Amino acid sequence: MYVIIEGIDTSGKSTQIELLKQKFKDAIFTKEPGGTNLGKEIREILLNGKVVSSIAELFLFLADRAEHFEEVVKPHLAHLVVSDRGFVSGIAYAMSNGLKIEFKEMIELNKLALNSTFPDMVILLKIDKETIIKRLGKKSHDNIEKRGIEYLLSVQKNMQNILKELGIRYIEIDASKKIEQIHNIIMENIK
Repeated sequence: MYVIIEGIDTSGKSTQIELLKQKFKDAIFTKEPGGTNLGKEIREILLNGKVVSSIAELFLFLADRAEHFEEVVKPHLAHLVVSDRGFVSGIAYAMSNGLKIEFKEMIELNKLALNSTFPDMVILLKIDKETIIKRLGKKSHDNIEKRGIEYLLSVQKNMQNILKELGIRYIEIDASKKIEQIHNIIMENIK
């Protein structure tokens, strides 16, 4: 089973993935970008503001996605693979950057990167504006977070729209709930 946990920064993805690691010892846990050696280099480029062009940023994400799928996901599809982010956030961030690419074209580019293999389930951790403000105030910001709260909220809205449009199995969880409540909902759906 291939599961992607999606959500904007501060939604609690990392916390939930750490809890899942304790329950599913034999699962493969990974992330996008950065789940491969190439991905780590791409992640560094993306988060440290070295890219000016939105198109270049998109293609860096797609390069990471293709490498990640071939190296990490595809060889383990018979097992549980849990990814911290995936193609949904990739498309959502690209759309929020104002790229003038049709949605269908964006899907085709991602299908190419993923060898036409979408996840079995996407878990979307949805966060409200007040919680984002509170959580962002407690950490230093990377290049993406510096784009602002309204930008992050537009990314989240895009994630919701993409999931509805594609018809992939997904669940949406209120990320302001208690950590254990969120974990229990995720566990019920994975099992």
